[in-house]
Amino acid sequence: MTWRQCVDAQGALDSVAAARALRQARQAGRTLDTLLSDSLSFSLDDAYRVQDQVTALRLAAGERRAGWKLGYTSAVMRAQMGIDAPNFGPLTDAMMLDSPAVLPGGELQPRVEPEIGLRLGRRLKAPCSVDQALEACDAALACLEIVDSVWAGYRFTLEDNTADGSSAAWVAVGPSLPLENLASLPVALSVDGAEVERATGAAAGGHPAAGLAWLAGQLAAHGQALEPGDLVITGGLTSAQALRAGGRISAAFGAGGAVTVEVGRPPASS
Repeated sequence: MTWRQCVDAQGALDSVAAARALRQARQAGRTLDTLLSDSLSFSLDDAYRVQDQVTALRLAAGERRAGWKLGYTSAVMRAQMGIDAPNFGPLTDAMMLDSPAVLPGGELQPRVEPEIGLRLGRRLKAPCSVDQALEACDAALACLEIVDSVWAGYRFTLEDNTADGSSAAWVAVGPSLPLENLASLPVALSVDGAEVERATGAAAGGHPAAGLAWLAGQLAAHGQALEPGDLVITGGLTSAQALRAGGRISAAFGAGGAVTVEVGRPPASS
């Protein structure tokens, strides 16, 4: 497609038109080969404006805000995707899946990464320290994020990825984790029962709550805040693994893998 149709008469990006095109592609089960950044002068602020409009379309369709995702808080994810800075995107209730989960359908090119989710027990305003951010939480949760980029082959810039909500699609939410010692919490990721990668909570920017403090500042700049009940998934701890049709991916958190979370994808239709 051409993105020139998403420019208004003054030559500025029409964020509503761009959001509508992204939403329609996803609903039609199509990935996009041409990036917004290939066709337009496209800043990170522009990207968040498009993201806001995509969210508005989801809310207008009956979805409700449920929290936020952080992207690229770990060096391993930045290296995998060629991205040099973190970003964030919204989560809605339609993205929330209880573990053990099965994708509900409509996926494009899903990949899975283990994350530590932090649930807010009270409002968190910026500026705040890592300790203050953690103190605002009433739970830590074992999670798997299922990313599903609208951009073909996961080829994108930070700006294009941000417009697409940082590739957020679903979150498989598992059991609770202790809020103490999250940085040293081990996690092992397995694909179809075979372990493929290990990490600790420190992979998420040194501590999962570090991203939470950063997010509070970012949201404040956008006139928003972290609210009680918000779930924030704090960034992939390992690289993201492709979830094949008929496959399952799981993560085991803690000593001996005591806490597990998993997601599967239905077999391909014959």
